[in-house]
Order: sequence, then structure tokens, then C-alpha cells
Amino acid sequence: MDPHNPNRALRSTPQYALYQRENFWKSNEGEAPLFSTDPGKLEDLAKAKLTQDGWYYASSNAGQSHTHTRDTATTIFGHRVPAPIGFAPVGINKIYHAAGELPVARAAGGPGLPYCLSTAGSQPIEHVAAANDDGASGTGGVRFFQLYMPHDDELTRSLLERAVSSGFTACILTFDTWQLGWRHNDIATSNYAFYHGIGADLGLSDLVFQKRLKEHGIDPKKQPNEAGSLWIDNVWHGRAHTWEKAQWSVKDAEKAVDIGVDGIVVSTPKRLPVVGDKTYIMFDSGVRSASDVFKALALGAKFVFVGRLWIWGLSIMGEVGVWHVMKSLLADLDILLNVGGYRNVGEIGRSALDSGPKDYPLLVESGAPQNHSAY
Repeated sequence: MDPHNPNRALRSTPQYALYQRENFWKSNEGEAPLFSTDPGKLEDLAKAKLTQDGWYYASSNAGQSHTHTRDTATTIFGHRVPAPIGFAPVGINKIYHAAGELPVARAAGGPGLPYCLSTAGSQPIEHVAAANDDGASGTGGVRFFQLYMPHDDELTRSLLERAVSSGFTACILTFDTWQLGWRHNDIATSNYAFYHGIGADLGLSDLVFQKRLKEHGIDPKKQPNEAGSLWIDNVWHGRAHTWEKAQWSVKDAEKAVDIGVDGIVVSTPKRLPVVGDKTYIMFDSGVRSASDVFKALALGAKFVFVGRLWIWGLSIMGEVGVWHVMKSLLADLDILLNVGGYRNVGEIGRSALDSGPKDYPLLVESGAPQNHSAY
């Protein structure tokens, strides 16, 4: 808790844990922490801020003192980043905040955490890249572009060329969501922003897609719903791709490794032991706390993407809310490494999940008379 701890000079990453001290001290200055980052309370706050449709879309589901020198940094595809945590690709951020992806990209740029833009993003690729650079101290952070690949090859090439030109250095090619899942609340309320003129800006700013609009006789200014429909129907098109087409698939991790991808993103820990030592594994699913990050790393992941936590922060307090949530997560991880006795994330392995022998004195020994009232 001492911000002047001499051990800070031995660290190569910021003392994220000091954010806890900063919040503890606020009351002495007549201030209060921004809001609770307890996952449950965070969701409640976000729900109170969001419209019903916004909530439905976001919440639906188809030691020995040596840790004072701890280091949360890691590398991802040759880039050194301050923590094994990044911003997962989440679409149509405009339903959470009027500025959409821009405040999120800026918040990610500040600490240099990797940011991933979804094809279903609600701001032009170029604007998001600029925001990420604006938020960064020095050069921009590591940027991923998540691609839902259209069957329109010209449009696919255009999207990728724009991403590369905007400084996105990696592509996450998603093949397991070419069909949107059945989401009861969204369907019951016709809650599909793209069909209601919201969230298609990434596509509408594309020259090839603008050409497609003209070919279909759609004026995006006069017919925003039809334009949004044409765009998203190219992205979530309901038609599967093949290995020959894209040489990649999330569904079959082993096949992806066989054809030489640089890494894969998995959404279930069960896939981690299968290919964990063969390629760079990232995890993205239901991360709510540093313990979730820790467990994913212990199971074999090298990096973890976070989604809903920053969505709630964005909906509550915009860019400040995003940064508060993610900085709190970084502090949580920093402290967890400390109390767990880990100097850096590289020391986290499967043995970290093992526990000692169980000794439950209330358990009935074999052959002893059972007394159910003891339970």
C-alpha cells in the first residue's frame, strides 16, 4: 500500500494495486470511489442506466515478500503489453454510449491494453483507430480487428485493407457466429439495432458497401433501416465457410493449429489442454474478475479478453467508467499475484489450481453409524 515502496523501482509495470489505496483515501478528500466494481452490483448499475434494449443485448447469453517485485506484463504476438488482459470485440457500442467504440478505444489506449474492434462496431474503423491513438501515451496500443467474414470477397478485402491501413496489426477471424443465436428477450421486443438504423457505421463508411447500397437502390440517409439490414445480413449471413475458403475456424482448434494459425481464441477451458502447447491460446468467455483471468492462465491460456465488464462501465460513466472498471481489474490481478505468491504471470501454471488434501471432520467414516442431523 506504500506508494513510495523502494521495490517499485524493480517493477517494469505500474503498481496497479495502488488503485485500491487511491480509492480508500478518497473520503479524506471529500470524494468517493466512482462506483462499485463488484460484478453483480456493476450489472445492476448498468441495467439502471441502459434502456431495456441495451440491457437485453448486453446481458443475453446463446508468500515470501518476493512478490513485491511482481510483474503483470506479458507478450502477445511479439508485442509487450502491461497485462494479459485485453478488450474483447463487442458490437454496436452506440447502444451503450452515444460515442460508441470511441471512448472504449481511448480507454484501452491509456494503459496500452490490446483493443479489438468488432466488424459489428458502430463507428468507422478509421475513427476507432484514431481514438485508440489519442488515448495512448506515445504510440497506440496493440489493435485487433475481429472479422465476421462476408461471402462478398470484395467487401471482405476492403474491410481488411481499411483495418491494416488504420494500424490494426492482427485479425481475429470468427467463424462460430455466422448465425446469430436465438435470444428470447431480443426477439420478443424486436430488439435488433441494425434493423432500426443504429450501429451500421462501420459498414456504411466502406466504399465497397456503399457501392452495394447503390446496386440495391438503397439510400442510407432516407432508408437507414434497410441500409443497416443489408450491412448486417452480409456479416451474420447464416451460411457457413469452409477451411479451403478461410483456412481458419474457432470450432475446430486442432485443425486451426494444423494449418498454422498464429493463435486461437477459445470460449471453453476444455479446449485449452488440447492445443495449449501448440499455439498461442487466448480465452474469451465470462471473465468477471482477476480470479477468472488467473484460472484461464493456469489452464493454459496466454491472454484473456474481457467484454461485459467494460460494457457496464461504458454504460454507467462512459470512458471514465471503462477505465475505472479495467483499472480495478488490473489492481485485482496485481493484488492476487501478491497474496498468491506469484512474481509474474509466467509463473502461473496448472499446479496453481491444485489444492491440498481435504480434511472434513464432519464426514462420516466408512462403517461408522450415520447421524444425518450432523449435516
